[in-house]
Amino acid sequence: MAENDVKPSDSQDYVVIESGKTSLKDLYTKEDWMAIWMGFVLLIAGCVMFLVNAPAKMHENLAKYNATMKEEAARAPFKTIAWHEASTAKKGLRARDSALGKSLKEYLDAPTDWSANPLDSLYRSKAAADALNAKGEADFKKAKEAEEAALAAAKASEEAAALAEFKDTTLNAKAEADIAAWVAASGKVSKAKSKVSNKPFNKFPYLFGLAAAMALFLGIGRTIMGHSFLRFFIGFFFVFILAVLAYMGEVQATMKHWGFGFPLWAIIFGMLISNTVGTPKWVEPAVQTEFYIKIGLVLLGAEILFNKILAIGKPGIFVAWICTPITLVVTFWFGQRILKMASKTLNITISADMSVCGVSAAIATAAACRAKKEELTLAIGLSMVFTAICMVAQPAFAKLVGMPDILAGAWMGSTIDSTGAVAAAGAFYGEKALYVAATIKMIQNVLIGVTAFCVAVYWCAKVECAPGQKVSWWEVWYRFPKFVIGFMIASIVFSLLDQSLGKDLSTIMVDQGVLRGFTRLAREWFFALAFTSIGLETNFREFKPYLKGGKPFTLYIFGQTLQLCMTLFVGYIMFYKVFIEVTKNL
Repeated sequence: MAENDVKPSDSQDYVVIESGKTSLKDLYTKEDWMAIWMGFVLLIAGCVMFLVNAPAKMHENLAKYNATMKEEAARAPFKTIAWHEASTAKKGLRARDSALGKSLKEYLDAPTDWSANPLDSLYRSKAAADALNAKGEADFKKAKEAEEAALAAAKASEEAAALAEFKDTTLNAKAEADIAAWVAASGKVSKAKSKVSNKPFNKFPYLFGLAAAMALFLGIGRTIMGHSFLRFFIGFFFVFILAVLAYMGEVQATMKHWGFGFPLWAIIFGMLISNTVGTPKWVEPAVQTEFYIKIGLVLLGAEILFNKILAIGKPGIFVAWICTPITLVVTFWFGQRILKMASKTLNITISADMSVCGVSAAIATAAACRAKKEELTLAIGLSMVFTAICMVAQPAFAKLVGMPDILAGAWMGSTIDSTGAVAAAGAFYGEKALYVAATIKMIQNVLIGVTAFCVAVYWCAKVECAPGQKVSWWEVWYRFPKFVIGFMIASIVFSLLDQSLGKDLSTIMVDQGVLRGFTRLAREWFFALAFTSIGLETNFREFKPYLKGGKPFTLYIFGQTLQLCMTLFVGYIMFYKVFIEVTKNL
């Protein structure tokens, strides 16, 4: 057995070969396969709930809004007030706003923002809600007045341009600028309105209901795999409570500002327990890191839509699919040849985590090379720290140097590890930057499966292959993380569904229904449970051999610096030199 091999367990996919075939029993006893089936069950449930539950008069309203937008686009050389109003109304058509969608959101919603009292995230009285609304009333009134003034100016400018039959470029430019100012003012009104729309709530019964439902659902899966349902069910509530606390840590005002998300808090809270009083024995059956994360990754696959990849065009693909593998290979080479890291599995896991897409890639890569859980935890911990730093530092630096929105979005989307952090950084910079950043991160996520396969092949062919021994493709199959198959199938199926429905219907029913109304919220909970489990099964003493000489930190800093520089350069070349037309149309 090679240095970094581990003994077979239910969390690994060692497959029994019978007459050259995989045993059918593996399809329901092995963790990877069970994660696929459970992920598919949730995706099918989401489709059943939302695809047959369209918003009232959806087709009629869509036709009306599209007709208005088409007429206005033909009438004026800029987006008019009527065009923006129709566009906003169209975006308001969302399947998740149905009665069913709202009920699901109540159960799946994480704790809300709080500042001084943690309980504010779980319970709010009517008096407290009224006090918050009164506090934001002045800001809302001020924003509303500013919006009304901006609208009046925009109407006057648009009418002046219309009287000139939109042939006066000066009047057209003024109208376009005034309308843009009105749109910005409307955005501020929406933000201010949220501060006067506070309602009383009590999340305790919903969280208990969610915990019971997840414990039952996951417990059935564990039972089919041959484990005790009761032991898992009892221990699950402890893990779930820590996951809730992690969410509460994320939404605290200061922590939210600095980007310290729930993955970091979940690991911290779990490790505080495991390194002090120790993880209770009765909790251990529910500490199932890989089971949770694999189901979450299958759900993530449904969010990788081909049309989104094609929309950003060739420059986005170049940035994500050229820079990423180069960074991965060079960083691994640097760790082996320059830093001379003793553990190749730690080296490749950190390299994949940093270069591809953070935790998801680390999990898949660790499974492919059979990295130890301490190595995976260390890679994830480094990722969490650097993600928090980059989420704040990159948009700040881009603002400082006056970086264009599209370039900033491409840069942040390809270098910030967490999808959530990418969205936060992009939103901080602007709407266009957010779109580009999120899309490029989606393109990059496609590489999860490719990376896992390539690592499995490399480990079989080079790292653990005896001299003169040929590559065993069965061994590659053993190592390849099977849940990646579920990830890829979910991506293909939902991409085909997206194309068959068309852009408008897919946005309303799939993106603003199945995904944002159910599976994405569920995925976040699975990830929170996984990170909590990582903390609960990790001991600080286990890190000591891997931190010797600070090599993991040096490796991560080297790789991240390389990626930051290379993606910025390639992004500029692709978006502003080679594919200029794509950039103009974004």
